[in-house]
Amino acid sequence: MKNISEYIQSINNSERKVLSVFLTAGFPSKEKFLNYAETILNNGADMLEVGIPFSDPLADGSVIQASSQIALEQGINLDDVFELCGKLKTRTDKPIILMGYANPILKYGTNKFCANAINSGVSGLIIPDVPLEEYDSFYTTEFSSLQKIMLTTPTSSNERIKKIDELSEGFVYCVSVTGTTGTRNNFDETTFKNLERTYSLIKKNKMLIGFGISNAESVKSFIPYCDGVIVGSAVIKLILEKKEMSEMNSLISSLSEACKL
Repeated sequence: MKNISEYIQSINNSERKVLSVFLTAGFPSKEKFLNYAETILNNGADMLEVGIPFSDPLADGSVIQASSQIALEQGINLDDVFELCGKLKTRTDKPIILMGYANPILKYGTNKFCANAINSGVSGLIIPDVPLEEYDSFYTTEFSSLQKIMLTTPTSSNERIKKIDELSEGFVYCVSVTGTTGTRNNFDETTFKNLERTYSLIKKNKMLIGFGISNAESVKSFIPYCDGVIVGSAVIKLILEKKEMSEMNSLISSLSEACKL
């Protein structure tokens, strides 16, 4: 299993910030998911966050919700997610991180979930609805081999950010704005001040910024305040709109280029 933190450091050492891309497992179909995922990684993404389809994704905006719904309608379940991650791992050595919600994992069984995640080559785990207060009760010993990535938000206090940094592994996921995922065209001064504050408090981990980043311009505005960025809705939107693969390749390449210092 790849150590995410060391991997991010190696990329930062080469004068680049990290580009992580989110894609819902099994979207737009099982076969096409693998093609899109491989293409995304080959065109400049450094890591892939694979979303576990769920009917009630609290942190996700309409675009990612739509992709999740399409995957669920095709019957994509956790076994399929692990199968897809395992197949993808034979095509890339870049880290795969699972992002999902607590309910499907608990229903599946945490022992079985962790064993299958590790066997399929998954390095890390992001579960937005497991807060700091439930960390110890949720992340029991079977999760010890998975790097657990915690999230900060603009409303997180300094003490809370420090605690999240202490518990997080791989990196800290800094949510740029309050609300759900989705592309945004502008960010106010308060957003950048908060990112600067959060970045200054993160000492143990690398910090990646997500939510709202959709183009090279927004990447460039964020990279002084982080070690990498996370993009999801902008990529999924192109797939939903049935754009040519070349358009997605251009977007990923431009985002990757913007990560260079």
